[in-house]
Amino acid sequence: MTTTIAHWLNNKEFAGDSTATAPVTNPATGETTGQVALASVADAQHVIDAAAAAFPEWRDTSLAKRTQVLFK
Repeated sequence: MTTTIAHWLNNKEFAGDSTATAPVTNPATGETTGQVALASVADAQHVIDAAAAAFPEWRDTSLAKRTQVLFK
């Protein structure tokens, strides 16, 4: 059984509306190592809305704190 990688938003996984997946392939061996969930239009809009809501706080975050978050 292969692992399916779900969508990630607000520091947690979410399943999304679509059940469609695509293979994750090791380029060195050609072996399929898992599946990745494909987003629906509604899933993409959900993520866009979350990003827009988070932007004002992120915009006001210091460079030092942003660096800390990104390298966490």
